[in-house]
Amino acid sequence: MSPVTFRAAVLHEVGQPLVVERLTLKPLGPHDVLVQIRASGLCHTDLEVIQGQLFYPRPIVLGHEGAGVVEAVGAGVTLARPGDHVVCSWNPSCGHCFYCDRDQPILCEVFTRTQPRGQLLDGASRLELDGRPVHHFSAVSSHAEFCVVHETSAVPVPREIPFDRACLLGCGVMTGVGAATRVARIAPGATVVVVGAGAVGLNAIQGAVLSRADVIIAADVDDRKLALARTFGATHTLSAARDDVVARVRDLTDGRGADVVLEAAGKAEAFRLAVETARPGGTIVFLGKMAVDQPVTFRWGSLMAERRIVRSSYGGARPRRDFPWLARAYLDGRLKLDELITRRLTLAEINDGFTQMAKGDGVRAVILLDAEVRR
Repeated sequence: MSPVTFRAAVLHEVGQPLVVERLTLKPLGPHDVLVQIRASGLCHTDLEVIQGQLFYPRPIVLGHEGAGVVEAVGAGVTLARPGDHVVCSWNPSCGHCFYCDRDQPILCEVFTRTQPRGQLLDGASRLELDGRPVHHFSAVSSHAEFCVVHETSAVPVPREIPFDRACLLGCGVMTGVGAATRVARIAPGATVVVVGAGAVGLNAIQGAVLSRADVIIAADVDDRKLALARTFGATHTLSAARDDVVARVRDLTDGRGADVVLEAAGKAEAFRLAVETARPGGTIVFLGKMAVDQPVTFRWGSLMAERRIVRSSYGGARPRRDFPWLARAYLDGRLKLDELITRRLTLAEINDGFTQMAKGDGVRAVILLDAEVRR
């Protein structure tokens, strides 16, 4: 195929605005899939790279919540074909390393080695700017008109789901819903607490709803987020700024505590609150993330009585199983996606989107690359 050039938002320096540049695509590898991106969600992890809280080599194209149409495939690709509507997974897997052999693809050794270097699974980049390589982010780089992903990352979904909704499945929705359904495996009739009602927390609430939990308690310091939590299925809301959350949860659970607690705030105090609100024999699932060297302390007694503590990564995702399932749940009216989108932007407006995110405004902003922006 002839060289492809396309626009992409490039981070050159930490703390500086992204620059929309015209990149050149290098030839596809045998397991590459070229996706024409139609919509790309702005995720807080992108912002952490911009702000320097996460280090990746630069220049780099961010974005890991992308949806679009397969434009071309490498010679060895069997999992996607041109014309497929796909959601990009940020967790490609080699299929043959120690962890892949044990059905733990989220821990794929090839991915965990190449991803921090800004490379695809084969250790290379397919992106160039003025003859210089540009790095990939989480093996996706969807804040662009095109992206190149490994075939395990190009997951076909039903054509009926609009791209701006579909892209959300690729990270925030999968992370939250999956933590509830795939990791915690919430049982029908359960009592659930969700600590933190941001984008991931709202989706954890949705996962509890899909699991048919009876009582779903959302806790957050922000009253605006608590109001949203109600619309996503929370049966009760508690202010972590004003309420004695532990006491209130016990009041609502006959003095025992919750069957399952999902921590989605990424704060040390939220971690402590999560273990204190779980009942004896209950399950605590940590979704939130902090700096890797951030110490967290717990009261020893809160860890006793057979409480089970689990870390959820990507909601236990098996993208080829889960993305189509989530898409169908949306199309059937069982999963809210429209309500997650608080802003739609053009690629040229991407910096404004991250500025608003840094202020804590909105749930999800989505970059549209295929249609008139709808305000």
